[in-house]
Amino acid sequence: MNGPQITQLSSNRLHLHHGPIDLVLWAEGQGATQAYHQAICRFEHVLEELVTELPALRNPAAEVLQGPVAQAMAGAVAAFRPAFITPMAAVAGAVADAVLAAMCSGTQLIRAYVNNGGDIAVHLAANQSLTAAMAGGSKLVLHHNHSARGIATSGRGGRSFSRGIADAVTVVARTAAMADAAATMIANAVDLPAHPAIARRPARDLQADSDLRDILVTTGVGMLTQAEVSQALSAGETAARAYAAQGLIAGAALFLHSETRTLGTLSLAKDPDYV
Repeated sequence: MNGPQITQLSSNRLHLHHGPIDLVLWAEGQGATQAYHQAICRFEHVLEELVTELPALRNPAAEVLQGPVAQAMAGAVAAFRPAFITPMAAVAGAVADAVLAAMCSGTQLIRAYVNNGGDIAVHLAANQSLTAAMAGGSKLVLHHNHSARGIATSGRGGRSFSRGIADAVTVVARTAAMADAAATMIANAVDLPAHPAIARRPARDLQADSDLRDILVTTGVGMLTQAEVSQALSAGETAARAYAAQGLIAGAALFLHSETRTLGTLSLAKDPDYV
């Protein structure tokens, strides 16, 4: 495997790529140059750390993990058990959190983010906010006076397999790792079990080393009535509201066909500049 690739992008952004990990970083404020240097130093070791513990990270049973990113993954998914979930459900968010923490260490950044394929860790100083894109061209705003600092999106057609039929589910939570795990679970809940128009296959058939193993994942969705779309979204919304009541998420937006459901802290954006 090739080593980490580092590319300077426009608008003072930095692109870090290594194997399956693909990050876009941005920092604003005093120490931004130092923040990027620290991010690169941290990023260089992340994939190696994860590969070392990969069998345990793919296991749904709780195991003792050693690396800080692996431990963050395990901590994020623990709150959703006894439902089936492995630490891999939080990998993208946990990596984003770790690299952002490295950026912010000893610097005085005003705003910063690490975007790991749509799973985003955010830093906001006092009186700051950040706007991020959601599915369907809509946007959300994170404000400094809210506890949420993580955004994640899951659903059918994303980078990972989904057991549900949501086009997308975007979640805001305290950390990107927690948002990542919650988005996975809510997207799984947007479903119509045994519906004849929904095609499913065992995850292992699609990817031999999938952490989902023989669990059926969605491979296609045919025609659905508006009532069926509403039924599936209501199932996902019920799960999202339960997680919100437990304090696991701050807000969520669920998308299926032309229908959207939102709950919690999801401010609409007026600023055209966003992640």
